Amino acid sequence: MTYDNILVSADGPLTIITINRERVRNALNQATIAELLTALRAFEADASQRVAIITGAGDRAFAAGADITEIRVLPSADAARRFSEAAHELGLFMHQMRKPIIAAINGYALGGGLELAMNCDIRIAAETAMLGQPEINLGIFPGWGGTQRLPRLIGPGAARLLCMTGDMIPAEEALRLGLVDRVVPTASLMDEARALALKIASKAPLAISAIKQAINRGLDMPLAEGCMYEAALFGAIVATEDAKEGTSAFLEKRQPTWKGQ
Repeated sequence: MTYDNILVSADGPLTIITINRERVRNALNQATIAELLTALRAFEADASQRVAIITGAGDRAFAAGADITEIRVLPSADAARRFSEAAHELGLFMHQMRKPIIAAINGYALGGGLELAMNCDIRIAAETAMLGQPEINLGIFPGWGGTQRLPRLIGPGAARLLCMTGDMIPAEEALRLGLVDRVVPTASLMDEARALALKIASKAPLAISAIKQAINRGLDMPLAEGCMYEAALFGAIVATEDAKEGTSAFLEKRQPTWKGQ
């Protein structure tokens, strides 16, 4: 499939999705959001693909935010709500997917760009990246999940500071807060992201999916309920062919061969 705003390529078991609007620092308009959703649905349905990496074109921005030219002309509160809901549809799909997604943050990840990165399962940032929720400077506030996902990642106090001041923070500060998971030299960002993605892709795919489900859904459950959900998933995974293969390979001191069954 061809896209106007993103580039999609396969690299072995990896799908690389690049937001390709470098002229506007990869700002996310409604068409780009729709294309990302389409591309991720295709990735999720492709049995040959195990892990996706999302990044931005060029070296300036992952995504510098939502496209302000679209926000400025939204004609009504209902139109603005639908604009927000379309991005939430993408984010909730990413959250519920079976396969993991890595954000390779190669520059500015601001506003909607940071919200997109927060929808990913793992975030790797270039050491020169800058992150923030600057919507308050425009008289608005995060509408694509920033007030919900940010406090879950860094705590409500730090989330209030970022959202209420509109300040940008460097990658190392984002790492300290838990907003990103690794910071790497800018020149090696994609190599590091690919290496991590390939390592994850080499593991048992059903177990990887169960880990993602257990963490993402469990965070929204009381602890006791989350533990029972984990137990149910554990039972289902232990009964798979891959679990039998993995335990046998360990005892036989050989590398396992995963079938995803």
